[in-house]
Amino acid sequence: MGHAQSSSPQVILMGLDSAGKTTLLAHLLTGQVMETSPTIGFNVGTLNLDKKTSLTVWDVGGQKSMRDNWRHYLDDCQALVFVVDSSDPARLPEAQKVLKKVLSEKKLEGVPLMVLANKNDLPNAMTIQQVSTQLLLPSMRTCVGRSRPAVV
Repeated sequence: MGHAQSSSPQVILMGLDSAGKTTLLAHLLTGQVMETSPTIGFNVGTLNLDKKTSLTVWDVGGQKSMRDNWRHYLDDCQALVFVVDSSDPARLPEAQKVLKKVLSEKKLEGVPLMVLANKNDLPNAMTIQQVSTQLLLPSMRTCVGRSRPAVV
């Protein structure tokens, strides 16, 4: 998808539609909460951590029609952030299936995974433990021979 040109580490934001990936990227880049619209394709930005260190962050659209294309964004992925809407427990089973499929990609072997339980400030949001359990995280990465994911 053309992101091999960047010399900074590639971080991929993935998750179901409406999980908050685009809002997260916009906030990281601008420091402000911005109104966003559904991502068709991807958004990309460079996050400068200090004078010498930056990350290229890719926000990939999460609609069902986009998910078959996700594998094309993984070529230079050095960290995967899977974003879930912790205020929408009805979609956690779908998120679990999608995450399991993504993690089956050979390109992600050895790539660190962070699961971000987003929207936890909303009423009735699930706890980190509930999200972890619903996503089957305690067993997911170990069943495919990789390190355990971090949940924040």
